[in-house]
Amino acid sequence: MTRILRHPLPLLLMPIIALALAACRPVFTLNGAAIDYNVYHTIHVSNFPIRAALVYPPLQQTFENELLDYINRNTRLRTIDGASDLQIEGEITQYYLTPQAVTEDAYASRTRLTIGVRVKYTDHKAEGKDVDQTFTAYRDFDSSQMLTDVQDQLCQEISQELVQLIFNATLGNW
Repeated sequence: MTRILRHPLPLLLMPIIALALAACRPVFTLNGAAIDYNVYHTIHVSNFPIRAALVYPPLQQTFENELLDYINRNTRLRTIDGASDLQIEGEITQYYLTPQAVTEDAYASRTRLTIGVRVKYTDHKAEGKDVDQTFTAYRDFDSSQMLTDVQDQLCQEISQELVQLIFNATLGNW
């Protein structure tokens, strides 16, 4: 009869490994939010006035609504006015058009609408997590179209992209 020798070390390590794995508690979210809800409960989102040379008045409301909706959909933070755990403020600093694809007769066949937003994110609970950054996004459209015909849709699409960039850099902790 063959006798199998077992080393006692693996048996002794099993409880230690099990305890170590139980102590590790990874947190996964589908939206990328990295918020400790035991520490953070509230957020204040200020108005984002337009400070660009070219002004399209509906852009401010479009952007602010998109930002608030995204935060409310993807976090459990309460949006409040006044003192809060987190604060997002800023201004729309860029809104301009540039020609893109130039044809052989020196006319642009595509035009680019670019929007830039300066954001100041303040974490009142932890130092070193503040962000002061400008985010930009753009969309191209056919130059045969009038800006007034596509402006609302482009501003909505660009605002959605900007909000995702801002969320990832602030609340998403990317």
